[in-house]
Amino acid sequence: MNNPDVFQILAKSNPELTLLQHIEDCLRIYYQLRECIPNLPLADRESFWELLKLCIVLHDTGKAHPDFQYLLRRKKYHHWNGQRHELFSAVLATSLPLPEAARALVLPAILCHHKSFDELFSFIEHTYQSGDEFLPAFLIESQKSFTEELEKIDRKSLAEILSGYNLPGGNSIPNKDIHTFIRQLNRSGIFEKEASTEHLLLLGALKQCDHLASAGINRIKKLEEKDFQFLYKYPLYQHQQAASETPGNVILKSPTGSGKTEAAFLWVQNELKVSGQGRIFYILPFTASINAMYERLNKAIDDDKTGMQHSKVSQYLDLKMSDDSSSRGLALKEDFKTLVTPVKVVTPFQLLKHLYGLKGYEKGIFEWAGACFIFDEIHAYDPNVFAQIIALLRFATRRLNVRALVMTATLPQYLHRELESALGNFHFIQANESLYHDFVRHQVCLLPGLLSEGLSQIQHDLNNNRKVLVVCNTVEQAQNVYNRLTTHHEKILLHGRFNGRDRIRKEEVLGKDSAMLLVGTQAIEVSLDIDFDVIYTEPAPLDALIQRFGRVNRKREKGISPCFVFTERNEKDAFIYKDEDIVNKTIEILRQCMEEENGIISESKLQQMMDFVYPEWTDEHLEEYQRTLELLEYFIQNGLAPFKQYPEREEEFYERFDGLKVLPVGLINEYQNLLNENKFIKADSLLVSISKRRFRGLKHQEGIYRQQVFFESNRTKELYDKSLWVIKRLYSEELGLLMNDPEAVSSDDQFL
Repeated sequence: MNNPDVFQILAKSNPELTLLQHIEDCLRIYYQLRECIPNLPLADRESFWELLKLCIVLHDTGKAHPDFQYLLRRKKYHHWNGQRHELFSAVLATSLPLPEAARALVLPAILCHHKSFDELFSFIEHTYQSGDEFLPAFLIESQKSFTEELEKIDRKSLAEILSGYNLPGGNSIPNKDIHTFIRQLNRSGIFEKEASTEHLLLLGALKQCDHLASAGINRIKKLEEKDFQFLYKYPLYQHQQAASETPGNVILKSPTGSGKTEAAFLWVQNELKVSGQGRIFYILPFTASINAMYERLNKAIDDDKTGMQHSKVSQYLDLKMSDDSSSRGLALKEDFKTLVTPVKVVTPFQLLKHLYGLKGYEKGIFEWAGACFIFDEIHAYDPNVFAQIIALLRFATRRLNVRALVMTATLPQYLHRELESALGNFHFIQANESLYHDFVRHQVCLLPGLLSEGLSQIQHDLNNNRKVLVVCNTVEQAQNVYNRLTTHHEKILLHGRFNGRDRIRKEEVLGKDSAMLLVGTQAIEVSLDIDFDVIYTEPAPLDALIQRFGRVNRKREKGISPCFVFTERNEKDAFIYKDEDIVNKTIEILRQCMEEENGIISESKLQQMMDFVYPEWTDEHLEEYQRTLELLEYFIQNGLAPFKQYPEREEEFYERFDGLKVLPVGLINEYQNLLNENKFIKADSLLVSISKRRFRGLKHQEGIYRQQVFFESNRTKELYDKSLWVIKRLYSEELGLLMNDPEAVSSDDQFL
């Protein structure tokens, strides 16, 4: 295939890589994609794969321009001047005798495999002569003739390469004018209308092949039968057995701790048997639960087939690999971003961003084709995020052959109805009554007054060597309670105002099961694998309390464990749980449970309790849910056009996150030292998240200020600067950020 007498066209430099080698690298990925993502939502899958192969062979032919070759070979006197090779590649592809339907798919994919159509259109208008007499003279003089540039292409060397793939390389090009070519494509309406599924998938698949090959990746992993052996260590529960035999979309309801994760992977195993391979997305709401699930699955499934994606994954890997090799951590992070790992544990935002047309969305949507989505802890989302998940489920199941399993212990019926509607055809699996009876493990007891007034009872339990969990609604309250309680053993405080470094360290200590006291906020409601003897908690909505109770007697080895709930709210609790009526109803139903069931919480009756507390949407939540759902579905229907990017959507998407990162003033020197050592991930792990509301208040009071820091790159020796927000508040590894304790700024700190 490769004639040594023919001029070697390069595709890459540093190190040099020939065009032929790059095509072969892309095709190596291509053949693996056919195995790993076979379940495409297309009537003619074989035709799709043939067109993708054609795109791969043709996508970089424009690099045969001699000036581009001089550029790659670092020749000083070239006249490439920033031209786009994909323009030449697309026009060259018109020489092939393709059916019109194939041309309509192949040409736009080749044209837009790097830049959006709008970007290329603007580039063409400014770069190449069009005969437009109304353009300024200076612009006309600076423009090139595209036809003349096209004539420079080394067609002979290209023909040699293309002949190896049974493609003609010397055919005449019907139209060599780039402006006419673009207008003809644009008139087809491809770049304006709603995204055709085939256009999206073809462009996404081409980008996947190109990017993975360019990154030097040569293996895409897939799940095999042996990867599911961890599911059969113990006899299966009835709901797990049902999941292993039920194809298609499923809503699974069973008690907390009853093996829902195993049930989900039994369902996945069956799906792969029934429908073929597909990527697996395990979707969780919180970073801590994602880290825990990643570690669990990575241990159960060999060969690094599990990845994860969330905003703090770099910090997690950097800290976890500190005793290993940093290069391995970087390699894992790159794998996590790609198709390499067949299982990814992610936040919903890592999926939702593709629905907003953010950069690389076509690659993400291709990865979803024929995938399995597993939603865990579905109860944890507010109406805004829940609406986006519903839009995601509708799009993915209807357009992309995605099969979804949604797991829950309890969920209000009105949310249940929305899930059912989104999934369309689905099966409902519920644990049997005997299992619910076996999972009775908690006895609730309401205590009068504030939690801060009942510390003597909590201290009594600690003095009697009971493992005690205390959950407060605000960080300030948790810090205060933690300081007032004592134990001769280890105690830990956990909340959302620790930086990433200290948070991960605390979670590691908790994993060793040595702490006798854990004081926390809602941060402990997520999937931390912790098990305490007794819980004391401030009042909260029923679903939040159930999650808190789940951290007590988790393994059901302690009989019935007490769960104490104080009935009085602190004044600042209203900022956390704004709907007082829901909290009051929760107290009411728990009081009824004490009167009728002696406080024993029956898992089988939790749904009735939930429906009492949440009989229907509140007007405010319903309005927020419907508005978010309608806006996102309108954009998906009318705005998610192929070959376009939506940079304005990126800002809108990230605006939805309620949190800003700040650096405690006392950590400035450490932050600067880490930058000086070019340990950027470790430096960022010192930042703390605070809410936008808190940020605005402190900024107004001059409690937060902008700081410029400087550092030298160890690699380039160039000087760089970075801007960040600094908060004038004390920070403690033990207590976290202390909002009520201002810290002065030294003159040294201000001029680093």
